[in-house]
Amino acid sequence: MRLGFAMLVCIILFFHLLPLETTPRRWVGPDLLLAFAFAWSLRRPEYVPSVLLALMFLLADLLLQRPPGLWAVLALLACESLKGRARGLRDTGFASEWLSVCILIAGITVGYRAGLIITLVELPPFGLTVFETVMTMLFYPLVVAITHGLMGVRKTTPGDLDASGGRA
Repeated sequence: MRLGFAMLVCIILFFHLLPLETTPRRWVGPDLLLAFAFAWSLRRPEYVPSVLLALMFLLADLLLQRPPGLWAVLALLACESLKGRARGLRDTGFASEWLSVCILIAGITVGYRAGLIITLVELPPFGLTVFETVMTMLFYPLVVAITHGLMGVRKTTPGDLDASGGRA
């Protein structure tokens, strides 16, 4: 499944880099890489180890011409935070999971813009940043449905855990 996640990232990046339009776009889509990483981190943390996440986010930074490492570090920290809360969120409803993910997406966006301001890097337009953040939040349930239904990455059940609470 780790290879599957790496392939998923490569497919997302491939379609993101395809030159489908020759004029600059006035809108931006959701960050599917971040949404899938969050969904997989919550459902099966063992499928997305920290090293794999770091490499995939750094690859995305390099290919998408973002400042290397800033978004990758923030996204990695958010994924690790979700992994730590995965057991607690397993028993709650989807609404609390979605709220946690939305808070982290907003936090990453604010942290990223703050990092760009501190390093005096040119900022992307604020409207596009907000639109991408909201679109990522709104697309998260669809990403979870695809992850659960088509890819078979489901939350662990109590039967999947051994007596000490670890993975069986």
